[in-house]
Amino acid sequence: MNPATTEFVRQRFTEYYRKAMLVSPSSLAQREWGFVLFNPGATEMRMRRHIAFTDRAELFDYIKNLVPSHIYYSTAYYEKPDAPTMAEKGWCGADLIFDLDADHIVKGPYDQMLSRVKTETEKLLAMLTDELGVDPKQIELVFSGGRGYHVHVHDLAFRGWGSAERRELIDYICGIGIDPAVLLSIPQTRSSPGWPGRFREALIDYLTWIGRFSEEEAMTRLTTLEGIGKESAAGFLKKRDEMIAGLRGSAQIDPVILKDRVIKAVVHETEGEFRTRLNDRAALADEPVTTDTKRLIRMPTSLHGGSGMRVQPLEVRDLSGFDPLIDAVVFATREVRVDSRFPLAMPMLGSTYQIQKGISTVPEAVAVFLCCRGIAEIA
Repeated sequence: MNPATTEFVRQRFTEYYRKAMLVSPSSLAQREWGFVLFNPGATEMRMRRHIAFTDRAELFDYIKNLVPSHIYYSTAYYEKPDAPTMAEKGWCGADLIFDLDADHIVKGPYDQMLSRVKTETEKLLAMLTDELGVDPKQIELVFSGGRGYHVHVHDLAFRGWGSAERRELIDYICGIGIDPAVLLSIPQTRSSPGWPGRFREALIDYLTWIGRFSEEEAMTRLTTLEGIGKESAAGFLKKRDEMIAGLRGSAQIDPVILKDRVIKAVVHETEGEFRTRLNDRAALADEPVTTDTKRLIRMPTSLHGGSGMRVQPLEVRDLSGFDPLIDAVVFATREVRVDSRFPLAMPMLGSTYQIQKGISTVPEAVAVFLCCRGIAEIA
């Protein structure tokens, strides 16, 4: 941002923090805080951290006076959160955190990325509550203000977990380290919860997909698998319908399916059509965030300095109807002139704005977003 753009955005943030009803995390006095300030012309983002507050009034006064572009607090609880080194802080535990960021999942227009990451978040929430027994009342759901969602689990049962235990959990969520032989040998049905059921669904989808091709094309695709020749591929295609019926209708999979050379080659591929179908059934959360027991996370109700949108807390039951480009937008519709670096279509506030390269007039909310993203400057 140039100085004029920085001042424009900072004024808007100042106005928001002067009026907003902010919320603070539980056990505030045990949290470390970090702030990124508006710094026009800076080539890199620097954080002011190792800060602690005794109560909400002190925190909120600090925010209103400083007007930062980003606000973070620790997911961990410390004896001395303002100590200058991590070793001196005295770690007391940490909330279980999941970060779902569209940038790590799919590329494309912003609104489409937000739609996809919502789907991943819904899958994660279903796994936590339906499969892992997490009480929904212990879950705090937050739109990050940028490209995704944060899921905070405040259950005391997880607070003392180290990185290794958290790694086991995120591996389950993301479907990492799955053993096909084990999953296929567990008596289940296609509708059973958990990875055995998901694995069967993915395999049925794959078998259905390969059956859509001509025999010649199917043979060509199958013989590209490691160790699969024409004879194995031809035998597999003859048994395909029988395999689908067996996967759909039997609690115990026929050993013939488990021993089939093509099946073995398909399910052990690290990439390819079957792996894509299996990954679609995982919840693609950011693994390093969950395993990090000393992570800083954005403060709900603060503003995201990279978008100007609100870091919006919401009820789990409200996720399906939540539209970040309406519900997390806090600025008005008064007109502002901006100088865009390139043309784009920007959906926001229920409309799509066609913005040309160069100077144009847009609603204030759109102007803040474009400036925060580095797409435009104030004209």
